[in-house]
Amino acid sequence: MSAIWILRPIRPTDGAAVAAIIRDVMTEHDCSGPGFAIHDPEVADMPAAYAASDAGYFVVEHAGEVLGGGGYARLLGTTVDDATCELRKMYFRPAARGRGLGHALLELLLAEMRGRGYRRCYLETTSWMQAAQHVYRAHGFTPRPDPCGATGHHGCDAFFEREL
Repeated sequence: MSAIWILRPIRPTDGAAVAAIIRDVMTEHDCSGPGFAIHDPEVADMPAAYAASDAGYFVVEHAGEVLGGGGYARLLGTTVDDATCELRKMYFRPAARGRGLGHALLELLLAEMRGRGYRRCYLETTSWMQAAQHVYRAHGFTPRPDPCGATGHHGCDAFFEREL
């Protein structure tokens, strides 16, 4: 019998695994230079960074190993009244790709965002991350011409949003 895939909230013990996934996957996709999320201070302690009441991060676990994750938080540079969150740091190791886990995790995150009172979701990616863009478009995200908020991710060149 094969181990099941589990989507669950991040735990304090997941920090090192999630940081390694972010760093490895971003490097794999040539997103390690200035202006990419790999340099965000929160990468060093993702469980603490997403413990706020207006944020959440979930991991994908298989056979006791964390192989991916994704989260959301208020879009930097916006106010509570803007009710805009950002989809953040959604990455998977190769073993977790192509299994529908990105779709499942994104559905979970969108429901969580709605439950926290967000009305709009924004995300940044790169033009060369086509598989990620496919998942985003399949879940109602549409391209926008320019960045939003104050993420500091000037390395990204593709921007998407959707109403929740």
